[in-house]
Amino acid sequence: MRPEAYQTFSRTEWAKLRANTPLTLTQEDLLSLRGLNERVSLEELADVYLPLSRLLNLHVRAARNLNGVTDTFLGRPVTGHTYVIAVAGSVAVGKSTFARILQALMARWPDHPAVDLVTTDGFLYPLRTLEERQLMSRKGFPESYDTKRMVQFLADVKAGQTEVRAPVYSHQSYDIVPDQWQVVRRPDVLIFEGLNVLQPGLAGGTGGRPASVILSDFFDFSIYLDANTSDIAAWYLDRFRLLQRTVFQQPTSYFHHYKDLGPEEASAAGRRIWSSINEVNLKENILPTRERAHVVLYKDADHSIARVSLRQI
Repeated sequence: MRPEAYQTFSRTEWAKLRANTPLTLTQEDLLSLRGLNERVSLEELADVYLPLSRLLNLHVRAARNLNGVTDTFLGRPVTGHTYVIAVAGSVAVGKSTFARILQALMARWPDHPAVDLVTTDGFLYPLRTLEERQLMSRKGFPESYDTKRMVQFLADVKAGQTEVRAPVYSHQSYDIVPDQWQVVRRPDVLIFEGLNVLQPGLAGGTGGRPASVILSDFFDFSIYLDANTSDIAAWYLDRFRLLQRTVFQQPTSYFHHYKDLGPEEASAAGRRIWSSINEVNLKENILPTRERAHVVLYKDADHSIARVSLRQI
C-alpha cells in the first residue's frame, strides 16, 4: 500500500479514538455472532470495533446532512437515503463474522437505525450456469458473479425502492436457492459483504473496456480485512477440516464426497483447493483492490486485529 495514502494506527492508538462510545454487546451476543473458527473478544470489540463504529456514525450523520442539502436545493421533502458500507477480503479472513458484529453494533446506535446485511454469495451464477461456462474452478472469481444484477440491486437500494430482492445462496448445496429471496426495505444502512466488492469492473469483450457503472459507485464507505496469506491459508485449512467432520457428513452437502477422508487426506484436499482456487483469487483479484478501501484492518495469526489503516486521500 502507498504509505502516503493511509495513516496507520496500532491497536492501542486506535482504541483511544473510541471516545465515549458505549459497549452495547455482551459476551453472549459475541458467541452468537462468531463464525466457526473465529475468536473475537470483548476487549477487541472495545479496542477496534467501537472506534470504527464511532467513525461510521460520524460519516452516516454527515451523509444525511449532505443529502438533506440536495433535497432542499431541489425543493423536495428531505428523505432518508441508504448508506452503503462494503466489506471485502479473502475467503476465511473473517468477513462474515466482522460484518455481523458491525451490523449488531450499528443497529444499537442511539437512534436505532435499520441495518441490513447482504452478501454477494447470492449473486453468484447458479451451478448449472457455472458448469456450462466452465467456471466451476473459478467460483468466487469476478467472472463467476452476475455483476449486472448486483449493480441493479445496489442502484435500486440507493434509489430508495420500497422493496429490493437479493437471491439467497446455500453454502450446504453450494448453489442459489430457487425461489427464495432476501428482501431489503429501505434500510438506513446496508452492509454489502463479499470477496470482490471493490473490483474496478470491466464491461466485457476482448478490449477490456472499463464498465460505465461499477459496484463501488454505490458505496459510501468501504472496509478491507487483511492478513498474511500464510495465516489465511491456515485458517482456511482449519475451517475445511472442521467442515469435513461436520457439515460435509450430511447427504445434502455438495461436498459430501469428502465425508470419508482421513485427517491427512482431508488436509491435502483443503490445501489443494486453497492453492488452486482461493489463493489464486486472492492474489490476482482481491488483494489488488485493498487500496480502494477507506479502512484496512490487519489481523495477526491468532485472528485478532493488530492495527488499522485509515485512508487520508
